[in-house]
Amino acid sequence: MANDFLYAHNSILIVAILFVLIMAAQEAGYRIGRHHQRKSDKDVKAQTSTIQAGTLGLLALILGFAFSMSLQTYNSRTEAVIREANAISTALMRTHLLPAPYSSLTRHQLQQYIDLRLALSNTNFAMVKEQEALATQTDSLQRKLWDQAVSAARIDPNPVTTGSFATALNNVVVAHNERNALLAMHVPEVILYLLFIVFIMSGALIGYGSGLGQRRTTLPAAILSLMICLVVFIIIDLDRPVRGIVKVDQHSLERLKQPSKP
Repeated sequence: MANDFLYAHNSILIVAILFVLIMAAQEAGYRIGRHHQRKSDKDVKAQTSTIQAGTLGLLALILGFAFSMSLQTYNSRTEAVIREANAISTALMRTHLLPAPYSSLTRHQLQQYIDLRLALSNTNFAMVKEQEALATQTDSLQRKLWDQAVSAARIDPNPVTTGSFATALNNVVVAHNERNALLAMHVPEVILYLLFIVFIMSGALIGYGSGLGQRRTTLPAAILSLMICLVVFIIIDLDRPVRGIVKVDQHSLERLKQPSKP
């Protein structure tokens, strides 16, 4: 993630710059088209329209591919939260199988673990030190929970009781690692750069086609560019699990904070 240039910048700023570049490309293409208008004929205009259609088709293909990737990553992160919540919920229930005082102690530590996971999910991307501190606390608490499971197993070496809790705790760690890996996954920036290049070139071709004609369609071209930029914004936003508008639902973890009935 450290090498991701776009991911470190605000998505609204990126889309705004992209819109300006597309409009600038349209203006440049229009002026070039006006310059060649007298030298062009119907065949040239027809060929230009064909190239425009092909470029817009390529744009739609790449746009759909990038949107599918970002949506799939978002869905995977949502499913990872559910799996982690289920793993923690199972471990919470199996704390009752442990001998005293490990039963209440591990239950209390698991509640602290839930707080840490929720805090990490709600921490802003720019708060790097806070994220590192929460990650360190989470790893430390995992080790404490495992130590408690080992101590309980020495008192009650029964695979049905302490063994079941140890298995559930192992699943919690696995779910934690899987969710962290998915949080670090993003749409490759080379695909976004390719999108931007195709968008800008499409804007230049639209402007060039307008320059070859007798009248310029400024408003429809601007609306098309705006719609493209809005789709790009959604793609980027879905790819940012913490600081985007569309955030991964944490309800499955939050419900574990509710006091359970005896």
